[in-house]
Amino acid sequence: MHLRFDHGTVVLSDLDSQGTTLLADWIHSDDRIQAWRASAHHYAEILRQIHTRIPYQDQARAYSQLDLVERQPQALRPYQRQALEAWFAARRRGVVVLPTGAGKTYVAVKAILACQRSTLVLAPTIDLVQQWAQDLEQRLGCPIGRYGGGDRDLQAITVATYDSGILITPHYGNRFGLLVCDECHHLPAGATAFCAEGNIAPFRLGLTATPERSDGGHERLDQLLGPIIHRSSITELEGRYLANYQVEVLEVPMDPDEAVDYHHFRGQYLDFVRALNIRFDAADGWQRFLAEAARHPEGRSVMRAWREQRRLARASRAKLRVVWELLRDHHRERVILFTDDNATAYAIGAQMVLPVLTHHTKASERKEMLGRFRDGRWPVLVTSRVLNEGVDVPEATVGIVVSGTGSVREHVQRLGRILRPGPDKVAQLYELISAGTAEAATSARRREHQAFDGESETMDWHEDSDAQP
Repeated sequence: MHLRFDHGTVVLSDLDSQGTTLLADWIHSDDRIQAWRASAHHYAEILRQIHTRIPYQDQARAYSQLDLVERQPQALRPYQRQALEAWFAARRRGVVVLPTGAGKTYVAVKAILACQRSTLVLAPTIDLVQQWAQDLEQRLGCPIGRYGGGDRDLQAITVATYDSGILITPHYGNRFGLLVCDECHHLPAGATAFCAEGNIAPFRLGLTATPERSDGGHERLDQLLGPIIHRSSITELEGRYLANYQVEVLEVPMDPDEAVDYHHFRGQYLDFVRALNIRFDAADGWQRFLAEAARHPEGRSVMRAWREQRRLARASRAKLRVVWELLRDHHRERVILFTDDNATAYAIGAQMVLPVLTHHTKASERKEMLGRFRDGRWPVLVTSRVLNEGVDVPEATVGIVVSGTGSVREHVQRLGRILRPGPDKVAQLYELISAGTAEAATSARRREHQAFDGESETMDWHEDSDAQP
């Protein structure tokens, strides 16, 4: 029998009846080429089944054995050691769940050193690709390939975005023996899963702080990478391996005129939704709302009402005054301001003369901005969602959530941005809610995580009339 790699699949030729029976769960007939074909991620299982049973020639595998040495080895923390031991026990496949700041990258470094095979690391953003590549170069002292954002350098160890992974997998899905997926909750989404399905890598490691997906897609991680083999929570590591932290939810009453406008626009929007019996808890609720608004005579005014009530709740004048007062209270600390949209971020930046980082920010400018924040030249950064995930800013001690979605993952990630440990560090996360608006329900949804159990304290904000931006 012969095995060869072909555009994200493994082709098996000269397979006899014993082989087809043995591999029936993984292969299907391809009459076009008179051979059998399997998804590439079944490669390791196929070899386990035929080894010692059926003679074969393996022409699918093109990954290489390495001779890597860590430059400055560090002692593993107990939970990192437990995670690696569980990964070894699971045939070097599986998902490790660790909070942001707990050292997921170092677990991957140790996995790469243990496997000594060419490795593909996938990450969701260009920022994370650069961060991974720099860290691996420093620790392993060898060239690290980068793929994505204009880079097309393939090395024995390569870091790529998931988007680039989709493109290179058909051609190079047999070049890597170890597949590492950072923020692996992205993997089951749409075409992204092909990065794992089309790769023959027998060894696989998924890393994330929040594996669960609202669409249930996390159940596919078992098939794509392996089961969850270790999980440590923020509360378990707080105080020793992560900074101690406090969370405060501040309910901010709107100015009277904005409150009137908010209820007017929200009433107009809700009347339309109720009249047409549109339910947003249904799978097609949002699409139906857009479709009805597009064809209804009042649709344009309804869409305007929807936008205005959201804008007022997200960034009322009162909220921005509270932001200014919090910045005054923490003027000696490094602060990240989180918003749900670019418009609010830019409005805060313009009003308070603060740097704003969004997905529109060029890579070179983004690198400079993060550098100035880290060394203290810029003590405050305003961002929409760019810093939610992965980017390492250990100097940050205060987070202010001006607005956000109901996503538990997003809220945990924002908390994670300020939890990197430091001497006597106590991180502080503020969540601002416009009182009497739909933001209260949104806030309750995103705090359905044990990291916020017993931590969040809701307070009415009594503003200082002298605190003006």
